[in-house]
Amino acid sequence: MGVLFIFVESVLFFVLFFGIAFILNMLLRATWIMSIVFPIVVVLIVDEVSIMSYFTSPGSSFAMLGEQLVNLKVFDMIILTAGFIGTIVSGIVIKLLRKNGYQMF
Repeated sequence: MGVLFIFVESVLFFVLFFGIAFILNMLLRATWIMSIVFPIVVVLIVDEVSIMSYFTSPGSSFAMLGEQLVNLKVFDMIILTAGFIGTIVSGIVIKLLRKNGYQMF
């Protein structure tokens, strides 16, 4: 993977998660909700097992998830970190807008 690809992908994930978090923050009025939900989104992106297997056979499912998280490449971690930073920046922007008097929804 090229450096340009990683840069473009990171910017896209940042903007995507910033936008999703901003909209959720406006609608739910819970500033850090997406930052808290983000690890669940990462699990859904990374895992290769169904969600129901976490309830039916949690031992093997969580073991596979741990193995997949440990085996992530540096490029994947950079991209997912950019998404997480997008959720944090969204929370900061919402707090600043509310502090300056903008009442969204």
